[in-house]
Parts: sequence; C-alpha cells; structure tokens
Amino acid sequence: MAFVTSLERMTMGDDHAERRLVAILAVDIVGYSRLIEDNEAGTLAAMRALRAEVFDPLLAEYHGRTVKLMGDGAIIEFGSVVDAVLCAVALQKQVAARQVDILPQHRLLFRMGVNLGDVVVEGDDLLGDGVNVAARLEQICESGGLFVSGTAFDHLQGKVELPLEFIGEQHVKNIARPVRTYRVLFDGNAPSRRFNIRRLRSRGALAALAMVLVAAFAAIWLSPWTTSAETASIARMALPLPDKPSIAVLPFDNLSSDPEQAYFADGMTEDLITDLSKLSSIFVIARNSTFAYKGKPTKVQQVAEELGVRYILEGSVRRQGDQVRINAQLIDALGGHHLWADRYDGAMGDIFALQDKVIGEIVSALTVEFTIAEQAQSKQAETSSPQAYDALLQGWDHLRRDSEDETLKAIPYFEKAVALDPDYSRAHAALASANWRIAVSNWEAANIGFEKAMERVDRHLALALRKPNSLAYAISAEVLARQGQYAEAFAKISRAMGLDPNDPENHLSKARILNATGQAPEAEREVQQAMRVDPQYPPSYLRVLAISQFHQEKYRDAAKTLERVVARQSDVSEDYATLVSSFGHLGRTDGVQENIEKYNALAVPAGYSPLTVQESGWYWYGDIFNYDRTYRERLQQGLRKAGVPEGAGIDISYDDYASLISKSNGEYNIKGTTKIDAPTAKRLHDRGVKLVDVRTALSFGRGHAPGAINLSVVEVLAKDTLSKAVSREEEVIFSCHGKYCGDSAYASAKALVWGFKNVYHFAGGFPAWEDAHYPIETAPTE
Repeated sequence: MAFVTSLERMTMGDDHAERRLVAILAVDIVGYSRLIEDNEAGTLAAMRALRAEVFDPLLAEYHGRTVKLMGDGAIIEFGSVVDAVLCAVALQKQVAARQVDILPQHRLLFRMGVNLGDVVVEGDDLLGDGVNVAARLEQICESGGLFVSGTAFDHLQGKVELPLEFIGEQHVKNIARPVRTYRVLFDGNAPSRRFNIRRLRSRGALAALAMVLVAAFAAIWLSPWTTSAETASIARMALPLPDKPSIAVLPFDNLSSDPEQAYFADGMTEDLITDLSKLSSIFVIARNSTFAYKGKPTKVQQVAEELGVRYILEGSVRRQGDQVRINAQLIDALGGHHLWADRYDGAMGDIFALQDKVIGEIVSALTVEFTIAEQAQSKQAETSSPQAYDALLQGWDHLRRDSEDETLKAIPYFEKAVALDPDYSRAHAALASANWRIAVSNWEAANIGFEKAMERVDRHLALALRKPNSLAYAISAEVLARQGQYAEAFAKISRAMGLDPNDPENHLSKARILNATGQAPEAEREVQQAMRVDPQYPPSYLRVLAISQFHQEKYRDAAKTLERVVARQSDVSEDYATLVSSFGHLGRTDGVQENIEKYNALAVPAGYSPLTVQESGWYWYGDIFNYDRTYRERLQQGLRKAGVPEGAGIDISYDDYASLISKSNGEYNIKGTTKIDAPTAKRLHDRGVKLVDVRTALSFGRGHAPGAINLSVVEVLAKDTLSKAVSREEEVIFSCHGKYCGDSAYASAKALVWGFKNVYHFAGGFPAWEDAHYPIETAPTE
C-alpha cells in the first residue's frame, strides 16, 4: 500500500479522515523578534506570566484547547464561536490592563483572528482551511485587535453585544477565495473618523461616469503577502528621517487573473508615487528604490528602516475586463499600526478618480495641505481616454527597462496613446523621452537614426509643452544641456522641479548643469538630495557625484567614487578617463595604463578614437564645447599628468581654433567657412572638390562617400597630413557623422588657422549623404 500523508487524505476527501466543525482562535505576538532581541530574558518571563495568569485561566473558563504553540503564537480550538470571540476579547482586555505601567516599546501586544470552519483531525492536531483562515486573519489584524471571518460573524448574530464592523472581503495568502472579514470593536463604539478627500486631477468627462465604490474605513488588504505589524526603530534607520512626513510606496501586487496585467499594477503604483511626489509637503521615496522590493518577502519595518521613512503604502490591483479594484493600506512603521486601509472599485473609465481617492486618503491621514500651485496643477486633466492611458502604461513598462530593444518596443504604445488622444501631453513627453534615449545612447551605431530620433524629440517636445508636465520640462533640459545651452536648460529643469520636487532624476539633471557651469559644490548637494530620495540609486548618481568631487579637486574622493561606479557599471568609457585624470592629479601610476586600456577597449570597437587629451576637451559624457573652461582644463591636466597621448594636430592651441566656432540650437557654425547641405556637397564633390571625412577609420570603413579621404580629426589630422591631401589654395569639404557632430567643425576651424582658404563645412555629414540616397562605398579608401 502506498504511503498517504494526512494532507493528501484531506485533499483527496479520504473517507477515513475525521472532521469536525470548530471555532479556531489564532494568536500572535506583535514584534516578537524585536522584543527578544532587546530583552530576551524579560520577554520570555513576561510571556510565561501572561500565559499562567491570563491565558490558561481564560481558556479554562471558555472551554478552549491549545492545539499547538509556535514560539510567538498559538492555535486554540473552541466548541463554540461565541466562546472563542468572548475569550479573545477578554484576553486582549486583560493583557492591556496588566501592562498600562509598562513602557510602550516593552509591552506584549497580540493580534488575533477567529474563524468557524470544517477541519481535519490528525491526532491532537487540526488541519485545513478552517485553521488557515484564522491564521491569515490574525496576520492582517492590527496590534491589540481581533478579526473574525464571515462564517464566524454569521453565528454571532444576536449572541454578543459588541459591534462587529465589516471591513471588506480580504484576499489572503494561500486562500483562493476572498474572506469576508469583520473587526470586533471592544469599546462598543464604531469609528467616526472622516477623511477630507481632495481630487488631484479633474477628469472632465470622466467625472460624469458612474463610480462603483465599496469603501470601508481601515480595511486591511493583504494581497499575496502578509504585512508584519512590528515597529521600525529610528535608531536602526539607514538614513535620517526627513523633517516632513515621509512615505515609500511599495509595488502594488497584480491580482488580475492575467499575469500580463502586471504592467497595469506597476503603472498604477508609479502614478501614485508621481502624484505624491508633486506635493512639496511630503517626502516621497523614488520608484527605483521601492520597486527593488517587488516580488520579495518584506516586512514593513525593514523597508522603513532601509529607506529612512516613517510611512509605507502597500496594496494590490485587480483588473477584470472593464472593472478595476484597488486595495491599499497606509502603515505607520514607527507606531506599528495602520492609519487607514480601504478598497476602491470602479470601471476603467473611473481609473483616475480611483487614484485620486487613494491620494486623498493619504493627504488626509498625514494631515498635509496643498499649496496654491499644487491645487492649480491638480485640476489639469491628463487625458479623457482610458484606452490612451492604458497604452501609455504598456509603453512605460517597456521604457523603464532601459535597453535599446525595450525602448523600441515602447514607442508603438506611446504612438497609439497619442493617436487615441492627440492632446495627451504625457504621451508626447514619453515619445520624446524614448527618442532622446535613442539619440544619445550610441551616436556612431545610430548614424542617421540619431538624426531622425532628434527630429522626433523636437516634434514631440513641442507638442508636450502645450500642456507642460514635469517629464516634458526635464527632457527639454537634457536636450538643451547637451547642446550647451545651460542657462535655458537650468530654467527648464527648475520648472520640472517646481512640478515634481521629489523626482530624483530632476535633481540629478540639475547637478549635471551645475557641474557644467562651474558650480560643483551646489551640484554635489543636488546629487546628495537625489540619493536621499532614491536610496537604491543607480550608478549614474555616483557618476555625477564623482564629477562634482573631481571639479572641487577632491581627487581621492572622486577616484573612490569612480571605482564604485565601474564596479557596478563597466561600459561607460568616460568613467575610465575621469579615473585616469584623478590618478594623474594624485600622482598615482598604478592603475593608469589598465584604465586607459579599458577606455580603449570600449571606445575603439564602437567607432570612437583611443583616449587622448585633445578629444577629452571636446567630448566628455557628451559634447562639452560650452562647458566651464576651468573644469575642462582640470580634466585635461590630469590626463596629461597621467601620460595620456595628446592627439593629432596640436601645434595650435584650443583657443586658436575654438574662437572661430559657435553653436546655435546644438549645431556648429565656423566663422570663415561656408556651411553646405548634402546636394551642395554632392555637386562640389562631383566636380572634383576633395571631401575629407574626419571620422575614425572604423566608422569610415562602414560607409562613406566615394573617393572621400579619411583623416581622423583625433588621431591623424594635422597640418602636414592635410597638406599632403589638399593644397592650401584648393577647396576642401570637411564631414563627419551628423549636424550635431563637432569633429568636422573642429577640423574646419583648424584648417583655417593652418592657412587653408576655401573650406566648406558639410554639417550633415555622412548621415545626410546616405539619407539623400547618394552612392556609398564601404571599403576604406586611402
């Protein structure tokens, strides 16, 4: 005969299994681990005293039998649900009365849950959902409280005088069906707290749609996890608590039957974070840090201590067809109790109103106020199309993964959103963001993709800024800063921060601008603020911090920070250049050659030049033509001290040729040259004017105009090499890889200083040539 376990007999409906209908009381000590850690002997002594003097006498009085003890909890069986509930109430009251003179942090507090259900008897043990439901209710109960199931409630009617408050159907761990749940009110008074709910958005036509809301005060929602009510400790906080209410929003669980709806739950969570971030009176942890806990078993006090906040918001989203259910609870981690919990049901068309309900509850619970500007912002409608919002969330789910493939997947969803609502500012900003990422991610490999991406960035930013939002201003600031228009960029990022003061990326963007304009101490403060809002910050934050330290001549700190950066992200070549420069200023020789080789290993295969002092004065984490001169020279001095090669064509100084160059809207203009487009370049080239392509040999070999001469501006172009290819009296065209590329501009300006008289600047370069469908060669030409 095969061996069959007790659980298998129970699930198989074995006729020999003994069953009975009983009332189960589950009991658990709140914060048991903390109490033991703080005072093991005292806690154990207090537990023994309570058991002997309170629990055992009351269990005997109400005919309860202890089924099992579990260290910090117990399962107790009663023949009557009335006895179970009255016993639990008496236990809680006597435990509280005995500890009034004990400091709150040293008290033993209990959570309790009662269920009436069918159980399987296995010797002295009880098994099955009848026990499990009681245990789950206990786990979601607040300190000192008692929850009872719907089956228990039905048998209590008319038999107890204490009021029982319905708090909704709770979805609890490992129980497939929702559990109808009630709170026992020990004092006989129903709660009277009222929330003043403010709408954060005005939805126009959406406001007219009917809402189906089932809202109950303090409903504690447990999705697939259970929340510990243990208290957080200020002493254990990884970061100091802010001087205003601080909150972290954990990723809401997707309880939809379709796991593909996870994007919707994530998007809802992110929107709640964004809406809270707009309130200057609340400190909000960034999405990046809270989503680090997604799918992981966590305790509220652990999250609060690791992120340095007092309040935690958690919940779940269920979407079935057109219906949406949001469950949320706000927990005071320091107090170890819930401020509120509720459930919100409605149609997809009401989604923004449901979100506003949640935000309104938080604002009310934390007793904060809106500023006049925040009130005005909250009245702006985002979109009148729920379908457009859904498409945007799907696109954002791909975009946040921060890779080329995922970015390309995101764009069609954003395009769908603007097709459904052409005035959807946030969707246009998302399209600008996606295309900006394409434009700056890989200049060489993108080639004409860069040009087209920038055109889409400009187009969608213009549309987004008709109804400005923080993202639109932030992307505008990034574009302007990359073009060297730092004053305009600073104005844009300030507008973005005014709309979303808690967004860490805004602080980081501002820090980059401050670094570029000679304000490194201020930049370092902005980075530190970004790190506080996003304690699980990515390597980019450390990178900007290292640059701020470097510009303040804190070379040792900069080197240490950069070593942390490359340990986490090793594919950004400029990091190694900055590290080498730091070593140069410190007089270090160890590690210099190693980091030069790492730079070259990344740059050369991608079509860039090996590390040189000259090129680092042109490009360093992007174009630095308008970068603060002192900071730029400091970088080059460190490289020089470290022994980095200077580069080609350095018989003239940077000031001699750069003085001929200016920039407008990101494009280079060179005084003394003729700027030409692709058709003009083609006509000149056809009549024999020599075209000098100043890209690297690798990029040149991938494609170039027939008969073009390759003289890399970084490695080869010098007075003598150019003179061998073209006489000073001849016409010459300089070209590189696009209108935002400075290589051909620097080459043209150098040629003028060297005495070449007929210089054409083909700003569009090879991308414009290729886009015009002119002939192309792919084999390198000498």
